[in-house]
Amino acid sequence: MKELFMKKALEQACNALELDEVPVGAVIVRGDQIISTGHNLKETSKDPTAHAEILALRRASEALGGWRLSDCDMYVTLEPCAMCCGAIIQARIRKLYIGTMDPKGGAAGSKLNLLNDYGFNHKCEIEAGLLEEECSQILKDFFKSKRT
Repeated sequence: MKELFMKKALEQACNALELDEVPVGAVIVRGDQIISTGHNLKETSKDPTAHAEILALRRASEALGGWRLSDCDMYVTLEPCAMCCGAIIQARIRKLYIGTMDPKGGAAGSKLNLLNDYGFNHKCEIEAGLLEEECSQILKDFFKSKRT
């Protein structure tokens, strides 16, 4: 099931790519049911908070009628930034599955680990490297196309 959910997150990343957004996708799951999805819309919406994770969290909260998502897991194609990790903590996400790490700006283990290292009121389990090659390649191809 884990790979299936990350493939759904990759589909969301492809949706972002079609809009010429940085191709990052997120899926929130409870049990084995997808509750919400999201993909980057920062450029489209002119909103610096319109990251895939934030949008998926908002939609999950709406769908479930509350902000506590403690029985939910998140799948995201790229390691979340500090803003998104803060939102993951606030939402009480149980487990975070990461496709590929972000050594330049990741806050779930690369640059720092906000989800576990700072004594916040919630800790989130992390599993990284799920469909890593596919998650990494879509980003590499996107940024390569921007440079040429």
